[in-house]
Amino acid sequence: MASRPAPRAPAPAPAVARRRLDGIAGSLSDLAVPEVDRLIYERIRLGILSALAVTARLSFSELRRLLDTTDGNLSVHARKLEQAGYVSCAKSFDGRVPKTEYQLTGKGRRALERYLDHMEALIRATRQK
Repeated sequence: MASRPAPRAPAPAPAVARRRLDGIAGSLSDLAVPEVDRLIYERIRLGILSALAVTARLSFSELRRLLDTTDGNLSVHARKLEQAGYVSCAKSFDGRVPKTEYQLTGKGRRALERYLDHMEALIRATRQK
């Protein structure tokens, strides 16, 4: 009987993550940077949001090819973004073939912009050292 892998430790709380980054440039509060959105931080989810930010709509197949991932992996990450209200999902049929299309919501665009602002501030702070 195969044993189950040990559960992952929970992600650090934002305050803990903030303390770890305080040494970068005095403190993050000096940078007026919002806390990082852990939902977007994951590579596939960041890829989905980034792709949808530059293309109005993308199908499930287009996203899967673009991100070079599996159906299951993309499905799980897209669902998390949909549940957060960052993307909308429209399902239809093209003849007898099901078609799923994703679109970035206003909330998703704002969250992506905050995330990018945060990353840019960290880069600036790191380069100043």
